[in-house]
Amino acid sequence: MLFQIFDAFKPRLHDSNSKVTQVALEAMHKMIPLLKDHLSPVINMLIPAIVDNNLNSKNPGIYAAATNVIQALCQHLDTSLLLQPFCTKAQFLSGKAKQDLTEKLA
Repeated sequence: MLFQIFDAFKPRLHDSNSKVTQVALEAMHKMIPLLKDHLSPVINMLIPAIVDNNLNSKNPGIYAAATNVIQALCQHLDTSLLLQPFCTKAQFLSGKAKQDLTEKLA
């Protein structure tokens, strides 16, 4: 069931309409404390959707929302679940997204 929900939700995290993306990130930020470690089966699908484009966004609302989601993940999930997906993404990012994820990894 969780996969079906997030399969439908994931495209909203990188929608061509920036308002949709921002609202999806803000919704994700609210869901994380509620779902906590129940997100573990979908975390490898979610992190790329959250990080790609959003952490390097020139739109300050999207960037702030993406940063808040990453912070919430670090606060509410077992950090061992985040280590591999964060490392994988950090290898291929550039700019402030790479810097932000590298700081989280440190």
